[in-house]
Amino acid sequence: MFRVKASMAAKKILRPCFTRQMVKQGRLRLRFWILDCRLEMIRKGSRINERLWVMLFLLTIIVAWSSCRSRSTESPASAGPASTREVTDDLGRRVVVPTRIGRVVSLAPSLTENLYAVGAGDRLVGDTTFCDYPEEAKSVQKVGDTLSPSLETIVALRPDVVFVSTASQLESFKNVLEQNHIGVYVTNPNSLDAVLTDLRALGDLLGTVDRTSELLNELQERIAGVTQNVEGERAVPVFVQISKEPLFTIGKDSFVTALVAKAGGRSVTADVPSGYPKLSKETAVALNPEVIILSESDDNREPNEVFKNSSAVKNGKVYKISADLLSRPGPRLVDALEQIARDLHPDKF
Repeated sequence: MFRVKASMAAKKILRPCFTRQMVKQGRLRLRFWILDCRLEMIRKGSRINERLWVMLFLLTIIVAWSSCRSRSTESPASAGPASTREVTDDLGRRVVVPTRIGRVVSLAPSLTENLYAVGAGDRLVGDTTFCDYPEEAKSVQKVGDTLSPSLETIVALRPDVVFVSTASQLESFKNVLEQNHIGVYVTNPNSLDAVLTDLRALGDLLGTVDRTSELLNELQERIAGVTQNVEGERAVPVFVQISKEPLFTIGKDSFVTALVAKAGGRSVTADVPSGYPKLSKETAVALNPEVIILSESDDNREPNEVFKNSSAVKNGKVYKISADLLSRPGPRLVDALEQIARDLHPDKF
């Protein structure tokens, strides 16, 4: 009699745990068939080994509990639309993004580096042909180059957010992406401090706060070391050559100008309007820098001939630094800071 009541009670209690999907698949009928068989056998007086009966009863309970647990952990997508939130990018634009961002596309090498640095590289589903660091970024699906990415490819990748680095990128495809419910987030740092601020914002946005805090603590410690070493030293006049022909350099709006200053130097073109101005030879001759820093690339391995009589060339103070380190506003910018500081004040390191 006890077993009859137990089986009937189990059948009544477990019924709510079964989902419609299980009914359609026939699993619900199977479980109730087991219970019904036990009831029928007991009513007819069938003798069942007590241990076997208990095992079957417990097995039914376990399977049913697993079904209940599976139902309670269904993905948010099956429960309804994903929740969203509103964030503000570097341009002050309000951008609507999912609460939990799972898929992103980067349209700049610096942004790709930053995503990996804050611990979100596994969410990167697309980047540009110029994105080559870290090594894993090379295997991510390419969506074209930085200035003319394929919108069809981006939309097909179904990202939650597309990260861009300039306002000029934004205007060319913002409307198309937003029509497909894809957020467009712009980062545009103009100094090393702004780079750190952007990294923190990225960690908050992607939910990798702990990893980002560790990264920022490390970077800030290294920056403080440079600052301490060059404190009180004379600011050395520096010319940063971005390209030899035509002659491009850094201007007032470039984050590299602030980087040179933090390293104990003074860019001789710090007051020139724009970020990366093109200089005439007449203007360049008058600069007479004490140090020339070359943003090293295949066509920029020596100073422009206009500097042949400068103090920098005469005294052999021409230094090269990887264009990737100098041009990408991300964690490796601190590597560039340390290298420039050592070149300008070797006795302090």
